[in-house]
Amino acid sequence: MPAGLRVFVLFTIAYFLSYFFRSANAVIAPDLTRELGLDAATLGLMTSLFYLAFAAVQLPLGGALDRWGPRWVTPGLMLAGAAGSWVFAASHSAAGLMLGRLLLGAGMAGVLMGAYKAFSRWFPASRFATVAGWLVGFGSAGALASSTPLAWLAGVLGWRGVFFWGGWVIALVALAIAAGVHNTPEGDHLEPGPRTGGLAAVFASPAFWSMAGINLFVFGAFLGIQTLWAGPYLYQVHGFDPIAVGNLLFALNLGALVGFFTTGWIADNVGVPPTIMALGTGFVVLVGVLAWGAGGLGATVLGALLFALGYTGAVGVILLAYARLAFPAALTGRATTAANLLGIGGTFLVQWGMGAIIQRFPHAGGTYPPAAFSAAFGAAAILGALALALFVWGQRIEKRRVP
Repeated sequence: MPAGLRVFVLFTIAYFLSYFFRSANAVIAPDLTRELGLDAATLGLMTSLFYLAFAAVQLPLGGALDRWGPRWVTPGLMLAGAAGSWVFAASHSAAGLMLGRLLLGAGMAGVLMGAYKAFSRWFPASRFATVAGWLVGFGSAGALASSTPLAWLAGVLGWRGVFFWGGWVIALVALAIAAGVHNTPEGDHLEPGPRTGGLAAVFASPAFWSMAGINLFVFGAFLGIQTLWAGPYLYQVHGFDPIAVGNLLFALNLGALVGFFTTGWIADNVGVPPTIMALGTGFVVLVGVLAWGAGGLGATVLGALLFALGYTGAVGVILLAYARLAFPAALTGRATTAANLLGIGGTFLVQWGMGAIIQRFPHAGGTYPPAAFSAAFGAAAILGALALALFVWGQRIEKRRVP
């Protein structure tokens, strides 16, 4: 297998696992609630800790990738993720589940950013968004696997068995990356950039801050919904059974997969900022429909809406491509991890915040009224709209600065 293709394949498998584990709680939420007595606020906090740990690792991760490369940094972190999967499987308390999610988040924090660092050396910049989209497209099949297939697998092995065996898979893929990936093509070498000041250059850029709101409150909200709240929403607002919920989550995740495959090519040919605006606007409108206009809709219409919502979630890949193109190669790790920090940090805030909003409504036995989900989804739509306005304003300022 050609070396560049091997890099792509191994990182895609790793990203598949990252997406699977971040999304799994959407399907097993009823099991966790029933077995451990979790309320909405605790479920939201516990699930969102994946993203808190993921975000906390991003800034030191960027410097590590620029200096030592993804061959060693990414698999080293993945071993912590394997330990997290085993801790999660063995836990009989909310605290144990939280520790497992923290370790999983830290362990998976280096996968996508490690891939982007490797791709910045193995593929030309003009094709970066396309290749990055392919990676996330193939890798996001992990979200498909965490829908109907996970519902079936959890029925066979139990959710604990899924996480126990999943830990071994994570460890094996980590070892494969260490053995099979090179940081750069033969004859090339890493350019670690400045030891200090690299992050300052990233954070001082108006281009970086123009996308901050979308990273926080559009992409963050998408992941918060996709990887947790879509499941309880479908269970409690629409009353679907586990397999029906798995099928609808499959539609959501399939839409994301199609978006990841196609929007990178669109961005490379139409332009990155217009693609970001189109996807972000679509997301805000669709979340608003789910919040205030989805009552009484059947499974077919909901499936179509969720597929479209998943497609708009591809904005996250385009935002990272925007960060990659705005900075020199020596700062790729710092720029993309700083951008990812906002998106993953936003997921932690939105996912937890939605749980806090839902928790404020009257409930019994872990079941909440439709108004609770309308309030939570509606808040996400409003914040997303404000983020889009910030992006438009930032783009106008950026155009004035360019002669």
